[in-house]
Amino acid sequence: MIHQQKYVKELIKQLGMKSAKPIDSPISLSTRLIMENGSPSVEEKSYRGMTGSLLYVTASRPDIVFSVSLCACFQSKLKETHLKAVKLILRYLKLTPNLALWYPRGCNFDLVGYVDADYASFLVDRKSTSCMAHFLVPCLVSWITKK
Repeated sequence: MIHQQKYVKELIKQLGMKSAKPIDSPISLSTRLIMENGSPSVEEKSYRGMTGSLLYVTASRPDIVFSVSLCACFQSKLKETHLKAVKLILRYLKLTPNLALWYPRGCNFDLVGYVDADYASFLVDRKSTSCMAHFLVPCLVSWITKK
């Protein structure tokens, strides 16, 4: 079993999200993050620290990989909407700190890979996005998102 329960709980405490209301989804499907959206600017250093910490958590939490990689695309000219998206992920982690990857003994060890590509629909820079997931049946062993 691979988990980061202690790290997630400490991260939530360190970032001042302990009193935040938990939510059941890391990001809404309708969330659109763009460079210039008219909302107030935020400090880049703290945002980068938050996204860096969340990227570390993705090693054991494939459920937040898409949301975190979407937020990590923005590293400059940050707006309040970008920070709100990161805080949504933290609120989701607050609800689900005990989720883990479990690899049972004696299971079939066939390696299976899946690939998905989305060509030029990222609204910010029109770059293609591809994702790969590899399973050591029945368990996820790697997840890669590439822009």
